[in-house]
Amino acid sequence: METAVVYNFKQDVQGITRDFLNKNSMSIEELAKKIGFSRPALTQYLSGKYASNPANIEKAIIEYLKVEGFINNQNEKALTTSPQKISFFPSRDAKNIIAICQSCQESQGLGIISGKSGFGKTHALKQYAKAERVCYIYCDDAMGCRDLIETIEETLGIPQKYGSISKRVKGIKKFFNVNKGYLLIIDEADKLLNKFTQKKMEILRTIYDPTDRDSDEPDVGLVIAGEPRLESLIKAYLPRFANRADFNIRLEGLSHKEVEKYLEPYNFTDNALSEMMARATNNQTGCFRLLNKTLRNILRLQPDTSEGITLDIISKASSMMML
Repeated sequence: METAVVYNFKQDVQGITRDFLNKNSMSIEELAKKIGFSRPALTQYLSGKYASNPANIEKAIIEYLKVEGFINNQNEKALTTSPQKISFFPSRDAKNIIAICQSCQESQGLGIISGKSGFGKTHALKQYAKAERVCYIYCDDAMGCRDLIETIEETLGIPQKYGSISKRVKGIKKFFNVNKGYLLIIDEADKLLNKFTQKKMEILRTIYDPTDRDSDEPDVGLVIAGEPRLESLIKAYLPRFANRADFNIRLEGLSHKEVEKYLEPYNFTDNALSEMMARATNNQTGCFRLLNKTLRNILRLQPDTSEGITLDIISKASSMMML
């Protein structure tokens, strides 16, 4: 058991959890079992991609680390927990994403969503993924065919078995055939497709294809989302897939009216409001993510906004993002 160390600085729960895992040679899966959470949930939390309120998982981690003697009451007081996330904002893009997900789930349709990074695509998809019978998969560049299959199996709760890719894909199709009404969301799908390989996207197409060859109706709805290039990649390398799409939207980003509504609860000076508007809507770097990050840091610096938020506060908030 590790001796409790008194930290002389603020340390976040994510940081001290990673320290514990490294020093004890413990896997994320082992710790997840100890605290009563799933491995994907703990992985998402440690990577900063946890969609739910982090309070419960952080409380479970802290209690376990105290039992293990890795921290004590003095350490606990020095810990900084994750900030509460600003509520989901129903922008036109978010409404379109939710509508497509709902339609694809209800009708076993195929939807393609493309949009620039930071437009709120992933956040909206994760919001919908909280609904019943939704399987959300976040892809990365290192994900191979077996990784993709394993992640889908894990998210669905299918016992993982050794076998060929074809056999495991059939197992996933059988799950959807028996358990009707599911939606499979593949986020950052453009990372699965390039001019050298289309195998991972072919796996998704196979999963989406009807189990009954005499039927045109798939067993599961499918939403594929990614960067703007996703649409052109699918059309270039998987034209049969593209032709089957029931819904296809490109995200537009926040409008000026939406930014004004989003910032309405906070007292910005005119110049500061113009700066926030530029951060949200300019063609080069403007996006929802930048607006949201800036606002979160502003609220850390100035929780009481009644006296007015100035350009100086925005500048300080921007500096915090670079640390």
